Amino acid sequence: MTTLRVVPFWSPVEVEAAIPATVAHLAAHGVLAYPTETVYGLGSAIDRESVRALLAVKRREPGKPFLLLIANTAMLDRLDLRMTPSASALAARFWPGPLTLVLPGGERRVPPQLRGPEGGIAVRWTPYAPLQRLITAYGDAITSTSANQPGEPPAATAQEIAERWAGTANAGRLRILDAGALPPSLPSTVVDCSARVPRVIRPGAIAAAALREVAPDLIGDR
Repeated sequence: MTTLRVVPFWSPVEVEAAIPATVAHLAAHGVLAYPTETVYGLGSAIDRESVRALLAVKRREPGKPFLLLIANTAMLDRLDLRMTPSASALAARFWPGPLTLVLPGGERRVPPQLRGPEGGIAVRWTPYAPLQRLITAYGDAITSTSANQPGEPPAATAQEIAERWAGTANAGRLRILDAGALPPSLPSTVVDCSARVPRVIRPGAIAAAALREVAPDLIGDR
């Protein structure tokens, strides 16, 4: 990989070295490719200009929102999101972890492009330590979507991302954090907690049976 936009992001020393320029890239409305606990993701800051830039890189039609990644529950308050009783119970058991919760609220803080068809905002507290460190340093949530374009499988390495988006990376619009090849993993389970009864809207790494141990009224995914 020849582009200077591909940055080592594996060891603690590499993570710390990468953070200042990565935070500046996010603040300048740039798009970021980064490793997570599941697959490589694409993301940005949550403001409208940054989300537009991410839409252009992802080539996703407007109307299909991105989820948000946080590094602590205080970020939920800053996003003006509300934790329902079921969301609180699920978060207490499974966060940080591969569980995405769709939460109500956020009207004053989150752009409408990030609101899903259920009316809520999808959020996950990532358990991936390097990404937690980056989000904490940035001080706010970042958006997240799998690092692929429509019809392609998600990228498993930074090399794949650099090849797929070579022009965007070399132009400085995409910064790629490289943590090597990620092991195969199921996506996060997505639970809509914006209504009275929580509902699984995407099966994933956490089985519905485990979720029902703390949210017995959960529906969906059998």
